[in-house]
Amino acid sequence: MRRIIRNALIILIFIFVTGCTSNADTVDTPLYSGKGLSVGVVGEVPKVREDQIRFTSISFDELEDYTKLSSNYDAVIIMKEHLQEADDNKYVKVYTKAGIPFFFMETTKSYMPFVHEDISYEDISDTGSGMYATGYLQIGEASKFWGYGLYNDKVNEHNIKSVYSQMFTTIESIKNGMYK
Repeated sequence: MRRIIRNALIILIFIFVTGCTSNADTVDTPLYSGKGLSVGVVGEVPKVREDQIRFTSISFDELEDYTKLSSNYDAVIIMKEHLQEADDNKYVKVYTKAGIPFFFMETTKSYMPFVHEDISYEDISDTGSGMYATGYLQIGEASKFWGYGLYNDKVNEHNIKSVYSQMFTTIESIKNGMYK
């Protein structure tokens, strides 16, 4: 009988300890619950938790006509695989004149090489900021930038989707005039 009680006690302690430890790799974050957004994506369209986001794959050629971007999209996301090309000086005018936010995914170099002609993505040092996404918006002479990090710097699907939710909240606040 003692053995059964002892084994049951060990099992209960094990259940209690494992059930009460927190998962340090993720944290519950709110979903973006705002209005629908239209987002252009250079690269592979991301998987997100929200249903009200409409992604459209776009090319760099489409980016060059920056005058049409703000009428078609609420923001543009440039995925990691395309950051080197996104640094081309011909796109500086796009990022600084389009009037919508641009998000550079997994850049280790901030937004600087994209909005300054004299700074090359290849030549600039890593910032070491740990940001998973960097956002940039310029309207007239005023500019604003954002950095979005992963919870505990853990790269996993949940944390990445949380970053996108934060980005969508920022995009909506821009649409509502908070940064104009």
